[in-house]
Amino acid sequence: MDKNTWIGFLLIAAIIVGFSFLNRPSEEELAERQRVQDSLIVVQAQEVEAQRISEQITAKLQAEQTTTPSEDLALQVATIYGPFAPAAQGTEGLITIENEKVRIGVSYRGGRIAKAQLKEYKAYGDSVNPLCLFQNDESSLNFTLYTNNNRVLTTQNLYFTAAEQTTDSSGNSTLIMRLNTNIEDCYLDFVYTLPANDYMVGMSIQPHNMQWVLAQNMSSVQMQWNQSIPQQEKGRKFEEKYAQLQYMFVGGDIDKLSEAKADHENESARIKWIAYKDQFFSTVLIAEDAFESTNMESSLFNQHSHYLKEYKTTTFLPLDITGKKSTDLRYYLGPNHYNTLKAYDNDVEKSEKLHLNELVPLGWKIVAWINKALVIPMFDLFSSWGLHIGIVILLMTLVIKLIILPFVFASYKSSAKMRVLKPQLDEINAKYPPEKMQERQQATMALYQKAGVSPMSGCLPMLFQFPVLMAMFWFLPTAIELRGQSLFWADDLSTYDAIITWDTPIPLFGTHLSLFCLIMTVVNIIYTHITMQQQSGGQEMKMMRWMMYLMPLMFLFFFNDYAAGLSYYYFVSLLMTIIQTMIFRWTINDKKVLAEMEANAKKKGTKKKSGFAARLEAMQREQQRIAREQAKEQQKKMR
Repeated sequence: MDKNTWIGFLLIAAIIVGFSFLNRPSEEELAERQRVQDSLIVVQAQEVEAQRISEQITAKLQAEQTTTPSEDLALQVATIYGPFAPAAQGTEGLITIENEKVRIGVSYRGGRIAKAQLKEYKAYGDSVNPLCLFQNDESSLNFTLYTNNNRVLTTQNLYFTAAEQTTDSSGNSTLIMRLNTNIEDCYLDFVYTLPANDYMVGMSIQPHNMQWVLAQNMSSVQMQWNQSIPQQEKGRKFEEKYAQLQYMFVGGDIDKLSEAKADHENESARIKWIAYKDQFFSTVLIAEDAFESTNMESSLFNQHSHYLKEYKTTTFLPLDITGKKSTDLRYYLGPNHYNTLKAYDNDVEKSEKLHLNELVPLGWKIVAWINKALVIPMFDLFSSWGLHIGIVILLMTLVIKLIILPFVFASYKSSAKMRVLKPQLDEINAKYPPEKMQERQQATMALYQKAGVSPMSGCLPMLFQFPVLMAMFWFLPTAIELRGQSLFWADDLSTYDAIITWDTPIPLFGTHLSLFCLIMTVVNIIYTHITMQQQSGGQEMKMMRWMMYLMPLMFLFFFNDYAAGLSYYYFVSLLMTIIQTMIFRWTINDKKVLAEMEANAKKKGTKKKSGFAARLEAMQREQQRIAREQAKEQQKKMR
C-alpha cells in the first residue's frame, strides 16, 4: 500500500477513536446506570422473597381456614411487611370501571389495571366478546417502596382496598384504590379517573403522610411495567411487523426498539411516554412530568405462541412521600386511529403536545406528508358520507387518477412522438455505427430538439404517482377503518383474503393464495402487455420484455400476505390505467402527431438560435475537432 492509503487508514482510525471518546458516558451517567442495575438486582431478590412469604402466609391461612393469622404467623408478617402488614393479605379479584369505549378491571392485589377491554372492537374470530388488550398476568405495573426500617416492598405483593368509587351524571368515573398501613391516617392512594367516551385513563399516585413509614430520602419511586402482546389479527406476520415498543423524549423526539428482533435500550434522557403497540391497538403510559433512567426491553415469542412480543420497562418517577404533590400518569388504552390520537394535541401548547398520532406508521417523511395532507382527509371525507369501504377506496383511486391525469396525458403524447420518430432514429443508428457513439448521440439529441421531444418527459407521471402509490401502500395496511370490513369474498380488508391454503410453507410465498392479489397480478400482466405493444420489437428489447412481465409475478409473491384492501386498491388503479390508456390511443393519432412535429420543426428552423444554443453548438464542434486530432495522433504512434 502506498503512503496515501496508510494516511487514509490512520485518519479513519483516528475518527473512530475520537467518536468513541466523545460519545462515552460521563462518570455521573455510569454511576446512575450502576445504581439502576444494583437496584434492579436488590428489588428482584426482594420481590422473589416477598412473593414466597406471601404465598406461604396465604397457604397457612387457608389451611387454618381463617383470615386471622396465628401469633407466630402474625409476627412473621410484621417482621417482613412492617407497617404494611395490614396489606399483606386481602381480597383477590377485580373492581370494574367503564364508559362507552373501554372497560377496565383494577386488581385489589397491586392496585393496578389488570384487564382492559375495548367495547367497539373484537378480536379476529370472536364476534361476541370485546377485544381485550390484556388481562390477568399478561400485564403488570409495579412500584417499589423503601421503608424507614430498610425493607424493600413491592406493590404487586400488597393488597389494596376500594376506598371510593363514583360516577357522575356525565358518565365520568373515579376509583380510589388505597394501600393501608398500621398507622392511622397514613396510606397510599392510586386514583383512577375515566372520562366519559374517552380512551384515556388518569392514574394519580397520592401519598398521605407516607413519610412516617417510607425512607426519608425516598424522592423517587421505581416502576416496573411488563406486558405480553396477544395476537389479535388473522395475519400474524404483519401484526408482528407493526408491533413494537415506541417512546417519546421530553421535547418531541420519538424513538423505538427493533420490531424484528429482541432489543433493549437504556435511556438516561427524560421520556414523556412509552407505548406498547401492535398493528391496530396500543397501551401507552404517559408521565405528566417524565420518566427518568429508563431501561426498556423487547423480546419475541415463537410462531406457535398465542403472544407476539413481550415488553418490559424499568424506570423512575418523582414521588413526594408527604403527599403535597401527587405523581400523575395517564393510560391510553385504545386504537391506533390517526384522528383519535391527534385529537389529544388539540388546544395544547406546542411544548406539551404528545404526538401520539406518530404511533400510526405513515411512511417516510414526504410519503407521511402526502398521507396527512391528502389521503387521510380524502378518506375521512368519503367515509363520512356513509359509503361502503370498497366504494371509498374506489372514489379515492378515481380522484388520484384525475389529479395526475394531465401529467399522464403529456407522458403518453411524448411516447407517441418517440414512436413516430423511430424511422428517423433507425436511420441515425444505421448512419453512425456503435464506435461513433458520440456522433450518434449528438444526431439523436438534435432530432429530439428539432421535433420538440424530451426523452425524460415520460418519467414525469411516475415522479408524481410514486409518492402517492407509496402513501397508499403505507396507509391502507394500518388503517383501522379497514379492520373487519368485508368486500365480496374478503371478510376482512385489513388482512389477506386466502382462497386456497396448505400446510407446508412455500419459500417467499407462505401457506395461502390471496384472491385480490391474484386478480391484481393478472390485471398487471394485461397492462404490461398493452404497454409493451407500443415498444419496438428489436433484439435489445427482448430482455426488457421479460423483465416487464416478471415484475407482476414478483408482486404476487410480495403482496400475497398484505392487506386485501391494498391489493384491491392496486387492482382498481391498474384497471383505470388500462381504460385511460385505451382512451388515449383512440384520441391521439400518430399521423397528426407527426404532422404537428414537422410543423413545429419548420417554425423552429426559421428562428435564429439563441446565444446559449449557438455557444453550445460551437462547443460540440470544438469537442469533435479535438477528438479527431487525438485519433490522428494515436494512429501516427501506432505506425
